[in-house]
Amino acid sequence: MRESLFGGRSRLLAVPCLLIAGYSSGAAAEWFFRGTPNNWSATALESAGGTEYTTCQSFASGGDPRFKIDRYADWAESYPAADFAVTGNKSYEITFDSGSHSISVSEVASCDGGSGGFASNFPSLYFRGTPNGWGSSSMQLVADNIWELTVAFDGQPDQRYKLDLYGDWSQDYGDNNGDGVLEAGGGDIPASVSGTYLLRVDDSDLSYELVGESNGGGTDSWYFRGTANGWAATEMSSSDGINFCTEQSFASGDAGGGPRFKIDHHGDWVESYPTADYSVNANTDYEICFDADSHDITATAVGTPPPPPPVGEGSDFRSETIYFLLTARFYDGDQSNNYYNRDRIMPGDPHWRGDFKGLIEKLDYIVDLGFSAIWITPPVENRSGLDYHGYHAYDWTRVDPRLESPGATYQDFIDAAHARGLKVIQDVVVNHSSQYGIRDQVWIDHLPIKYYVPEGSSQGMISNNPYFDNLGDYQSTFRDDNDNPLAPQWFRDRHTSDPDGTEPLVDPKTGVTVPLAGYDPNRFFGIDAGNLDPAWYHLDGFMAGGDWENPTALQNKHMAGDTIDLATGNQNVKDYINGAIKQYLDMGVDAIRVDTVKHVERDELLSYVHEWQAHKPDLFVFGEALVFGLGFGSELGNDNASAVIRPWWFTRTGADPSNPQGDSDLAVIDFPLFSTFRDNVTRGSFGGVKGALDMDWTYADPTELVTFFQNHDVGPDNDFKYRFGGAEQDAALAYNLLWTIRGIPTLYYGEEIMFQAGLGQDIHSANDTIDQTGRAYFGPHLDDLATTQSHNLYRHIQRLNQIRHAVPALQKGQMEKVSEWGAGMSFVRNDSSGNSYAVVGLAAGSDQGISVSGVPNGSYTDVVTGAQLQVNNGSLTFTVKAYSAGIYVLNGSGKIGTDGAYLR
Repeated sequence: MRESLFGGRSRLLAVPCLLIAGYSSGAAAEWFFRGTPNNWSATALESAGGTEYTTCQSFASGGDPRFKIDRYADWAESYPAADFAVTGNKSYEITFDSGSHSISVSEVASCDGGSGGFASNFPSLYFRGTPNGWGSSSMQLVADNIWELTVAFDGQPDQRYKLDLYGDWSQDYGDNNGDGVLEAGGGDIPASVSGTYLLRVDDSDLSYELVGESNGGGTDSWYFRGTANGWAATEMSSSDGINFCTEQSFASGDAGGGPRFKIDHHGDWVESYPTADYSVNANTDYEICFDADSHDITATAVGTPPPPPPVGEGSDFRSETIYFLLTARFYDGDQSNNYYNRDRIMPGDPHWRGDFKGLIEKLDYIVDLGFSAIWITPPVENRSGLDYHGYHAYDWTRVDPRLESPGATYQDFIDAAHARGLKVIQDVVVNHSSQYGIRDQVWIDHLPIKYYVPEGSSQGMISNNPYFDNLGDYQSTFRDDNDNPLAPQWFRDRHTSDPDGTEPLVDPKTGVTVPLAGYDPNRFFGIDAGNLDPAWYHLDGFMAGGDWENPTALQNKHMAGDTIDLATGNQNVKDYINGAIKQYLDMGVDAIRVDTVKHVERDELLSYVHEWQAHKPDLFVFGEALVFGLGFGSELGNDNASAVIRPWWFTRTGADPSNPQGDSDLAVIDFPLFSTFRDNVTRGSFGGVKGALDMDWTYADPTELVTFFQNHDVGPDNDFKYRFGGAEQDAALAYNLLWTIRGIPTLYYGEEIMFQAGLGQDIHSANDTIDQTGRAYFGPHLDDLATTQSHNLYRHIQRLNQIRHAVPALQKGQMEKVSEWGAGMSFVRNDSSGNSYAVVGLAAGSDQGISVSGVPNGSYTDVVTGAQLQVNNGSLTFTVKAYSAGIYVLNGSGKIGTDGAYLR
């Protein structure tokens, strides 16, 4: 469940792999410009003498033009406190005083990018296209009338771009004729290329060109393009510069015909072979080789990809990889249990749409991806105006009927998952209930919702399909879903009568008669925080302002009007929740994820966890202690809150937050590592990853951390709230990291195809509906498996799962010899107990040489390429291709899986 987002310092956008000349990390720059003109990246300021620094920047008119000045380009110290706003469509000379931290701006005619005042017809020029997610990337004036920018194209289908004068689409240029000359308002410019290219525009005659940049050594390049990779450009490997080979897995083809391919010189379709597509058999893997001299092609069938390894035996959950989904949004197997909440209605898309019947039908999809555990949102019965996600519990002892069908109950789902080798993780809420109270346990005072009449309206005028006449529950006979038997008699009488909500009802609290237009909405939808039952609830009011970093407030106040803070220290609350959870453990639930753990005092929470583990020995439990940034607590360093609300604290039992001690047997989700992703992997870099890993000593067992790239609450963007919308290869980079470092990797549904890329994970504005968010319904993609399962990232994650399941060191090994340099990373995973040892090298946007010393002598095999190396001097050296990984396993058995767009 999402907690409120406070304290966001930066506004760094998730940008694809767009290569723009910037500052060198080797320079001694101290102060940097970060703002909308450079997509919040770091541009070094120039010293003007003394304490003054300057830069010239051109701001587009759209996107709320603004900036900050950042010391050391790490967001640890930046000015001013709020972003410095300027007028768009203008250029400014910006001066910063490092002594007083004052900022002054002076409007200038244009910025020449430090290139000496070159003449130009354009005041500015921006690149916008698929490589940068149609963002605005400023081009540089490098000579009279000449603008340039280096762009990385990934060879995906339908690549295209345009040039935009101000970065706001007010005056853009395309090419209608494909003649290399721009036209104002012209069409998108297609780019059937792969690799790094220099885009050059001459604004005197509007000519433009893409110039391929050398990849080093002048080596020839041939690319596979076919149905197996969606006609993208996959570089083939060669040891002699003549014979080029690749392994590809073919499904059933595409709309243009059966499975087939071509070999393309340079990946630009200028020269390709054969003349007609080369056809192969469906559902078959091939070793494809091409002779660059004779242009002969051979395709040798090598069998189908090996099935995902079986689920690991035993209780060690580190062997698993997790697929996380919102059950109500995954797949609809039974339309009869669909349900619209009364808030955020989109006709045709019920909030409660997916169900256990649909999930059972699609379990093979999750198995095919290679996952061994499935994490579902809370299945217990919920009540609120927007409860499809399951985090507004009303009855912990019952499964919500909107998820079940005859023959497809929760028990049926658990049994079906186990039959396919999948473990089931149930999401559990301990911290709060819905505003309806808890059925059979505690009543929270309300008026029946059917009597609510908005200001300026009259009863019977509601028309919000399927809620007609009033907002009472449209599926209940008497338009009321608050069936708590502990309700007072007057409420129970109305629960079974007056569906139209027209019979006068006196509010026993105020004496006012309803229905009455504009009468206090809080009496229908809110709570009186001071008059709750103290046996069940805290009475400290609602969270506000600084409460989010205050342990006492955080653990005693209500997060929102539909999340009412339970008195979790009371024995009656413990008995009720623990009794319900044991019921699900007895049904076969294999693990528990606990929501909002930092809202419950640690030892109090552990009393719940340990009772569950006593009931089911070796039960794996992990919790959500949300934090943005490398927050490890004020007692350990630079943090604005105590460690007692930071993730590591909940894995420990010691009483001193400055001295991590003990093991609580509760794992946590790795939010600190995730918080670095907005600045590194989403930008094609590993910079800062080691800083997070260096704090692993605070956790009881970092190999049990549950790692992730995005989830239902947060994304790896500057505001932590959007599904990743950057370059596909950067997502692959993130997964290479997560599947090889310590921790248990988790994938949120749809990541495997960049589902809803760039959209908010949850509703953010007054009129959002969930189909416009990262929680949209996934069904259409499960109905078109041929397309979904051929996606580059689907195949990438599938292979990563195969590799991780086969190498115990990647599951349980300690991290050793960690080295990170932005463009690459290396480390060792050493599982001494399981006699498994792996040396890992990761590459970002360029090939990387990896060298790790102090490793055991012996024979190492790379499970990615099959390469074998013999170590006799304790040092292992190898090369990893861009966006790929080298995983050299001591005494390894060989290559695992088949090459894809990234792992190769």
